[in-house]
Amino acid sequence: MDKPKQELTIHRAEFVGLIAMMFASIAFSIDAMLPALPEISRELSPELAHRAPLILTAFVFGMGAGTLVTGALSDAFGRRPVIFGGVVLYIIGAMAAWASQSLEAMLVARVFQGLGASGPRVVAIAVVRDLFSGRDMAKIVSFVMLVFTLVPALAPIMGSLIIELSDWRGIYLAFVAFSAISVIWMAIRLPETLRSEDRRPLRLRLLLDAIREIMTHRTVRLAIIVQVMAMAMFFCTLMLIQPVYAQVYGRAETFPYWFGAVAVIAGTSSILNALLVERLGMRRLVRLTLFGQILLSGFMYFSGLASAGGVLGFGAFLFWQLCLFAQAGLTLGNLNAIAMEPMGHMAGMAASVIGSVSTILAALIASPVALMFADDVSLLFGSVLLMACAAWGLMLLLTRSEVDLAAPAE
Repeated sequence: MDKPKQELTIHRAEFVGLIAMMFASIAFSIDAMLPALPEISRELSPELAHRAPLILTAFVFGMGAGTLVTGALSDAFGRRPVIFGGVVLYIIGAMAAWASQSLEAMLVARVFQGLGASGPRVVAIAVVRDLFSGRDMAKIVSFVMLVFTLVPALAPIMGSLIIELSDWRGIYLAFVAFSAISVIWMAIRLPETLRSEDRRPLRLRLLLDAIREIMTHRTVRLAIIVQVMAMAMFFCTLMLIQPVYAQVYGRAETFPYWFGAVAVIAGTSSILNALLVERLGMRRLVRLTLFGQILLSGFMYFSGLASAGGVLGFGAFLFWQLCLFAQAGLTLGNLNAIAMEPMGHMAGMAASVIGSVSTILAALIASPVALMFADDVSLLFGSVLLMACAAWGLMLLLTRSEVDLAAPAE
């Protein structure tokens, strides 16, 4: 018989707001930096301006690495210490980035900032799980994600406003303030949610065994690689989106508003996924989405429509960007669920390993693509096309291997 859940000591609406704020720090830390990339490159890396988007993947890389251990640490030492420790590391990283006098120093600081951000990101869900279960947990997470989807739309606008009022370094001070408010709010209002008797000792052997089992399971391994490709497509686009708007289409001034509008519309793809997944199934929906991306990116690459610029070219790119952002809502959750299906006996550890591996590899794939950008949007279309083709082929292989395994032995 399951132990009763801890009782929530604050109002549900306040709890949703607190958890959503912890989640929002991730999107804020990435998307608010987009308008600052040109100024940072001019000040810290004028001769190699194309390296500025690495500021985004450095953060993602650190966050992915932290994801591997923060869940296990919170199971051993409690939720609050890991969240507090993560926030302290995040603030140190943000202040180091604020004081950076070179791009290399900032990239190192951003890795540490990402490591710190992984604490609230991973442990916030564990806090929800400590307090709720079943449909109640699903409702809370749904409300949290609803609030969370607004942040990517608003973050670039907020970043632009901060730059106008101060400069790009002011964004890092905003990160510090945002994170400090969330952790002080939690410290005052939300007590520890993991009972002492429910804590589990930290064992490296269990983590290594989990990694070995995950990587040797064919379905899980293929699903992770497809997830890596899907995330890399998104990261490539995110890293190059500001330079494309500014250098290809001459819309640097209005970039935050276009980005925000696309993010809001694309955010509804999660609702569309919930409607379609029951009819089509996870695997078929992912295959269809990836095949659609192949057709669209192939058309954009070979037609040269978007590369020509102008109003028509910009409109075509805007539609492609919307579809690419919406693709995340139609694939990533399903791919994660496919990978987790055979891992029910070690769900918590598997979630950490899968999330960490997929995030780190996607960042490593996206970074070289961003470094090759030279005012030609066809590089982005071609890269996404290749990754979509690879992901679609792997999904076919995954489905075929599952059919073979399910077939009775002769």
